[in-house]
Amino acid sequence: AFWAIGFGLMFGISYQGWVGLDLFALDFSATNSSLAMFFLFQVMFCVTSVTILSGIVAERMKFGAYLFVALVVAGILYPVAGHWSWYGRWEAAGSGWLAQLGFVDFAGSTVVHSIGGWAGLALVLIVGPRLGRFGGESGIRAFSPSNMATASVGAIVMFIGWLGFNGGNTLALDDSVPAILINTVVGGCIGAISAGGLSYAVNQRLDADQFINGALGGLVAVTANCFAVSTGSAALIGLVGGMIVVFLGRILEALQIDDAVGAIPVHLGAGIWGTLATGLYGDLETLGTGLSRLEQLAVQGLGVVVYGIWACGL
Repeated sequence: AFWAIGFGLMFGISYQGWVGLDLFALDFSATNSSLAMFFLFQVMFCVTSVTILSGIVAERMKFGAYLFVALVVAGILYPVAGHWSWYGRWEAAGSGWLAQLGFVDFAGSTVVHSIGGWAGLALVLIVGPRLGRFGGESGIRAFSPSNMATASVGAIVMFIGWLGFNGGNTLALDDSVPAILINTVVGGCIGAISAGGLSYAVNQRLDADQFINGALGGLVAVTANCFAVSTGSAALIGLVGGMIVVFLGRILEALQIDDAVGAIPVHLGAGIWGTLATGLYGDLETLGTGLSRLEQLAVQGLGVVVYGIWACGL
């Protein structure tokens, strides 16, 4: 879907900053290798946004229905959203309408993660909770993870992959990459400590899954701004991202919204925070939008709202 339609909608010649009009179903054997590599890099981002949904609605959605949702997200929802912020990254003049206003999302706290989180929230509201999750004598029933060792290995693989996710968005191996990678590592590690520690303070026991989700929350939060913040700011952003994972998880339980793996707090909650933190802590000269601190924060907030309406609405 992304090859046939999505890549063109995202990076094709822009119609007034809203949607791309060419680059559909490209024959990459007949194009230059740089475009082929750029496509391969971008399709991995699309995969990330689509697969966020699968964990949120786990055990409640028919496989065929999920495949249909994957087609919609990969072919339309994610690419159009990406065009608004990222058009112009591939040798094209101009930028998407949100980027023209000054919206900055370096590696996708909103474009990738919040889009998946918003769409997943809409889906889980439609399909409802798993049987026995809420109600009954216990009120809220917790389902134990089936294999924390495997989950932990998966988190480690994702953490390593995030170095390419964030570092690769420079599209060049230049002097900015080491600081980006360090900010990514610091944000993820502090997020793990933050969520794990806060969960211990609340529940009086250590939960491995909270360390996992906290690490992912810290990584998501620093993804939008890792190129433009100090190492200390990256630590603070990861700290808050991990706390958001715990707090938003409790709020969803209170509202009887059943997110099977905690992906909404990780990708939506921490994604929103990371997008706003770009305006709060990003170096204005590095951001390069020409906006004041307050103006930058306002545009970041506008992006959060617009993407929420687009993803939930569709």
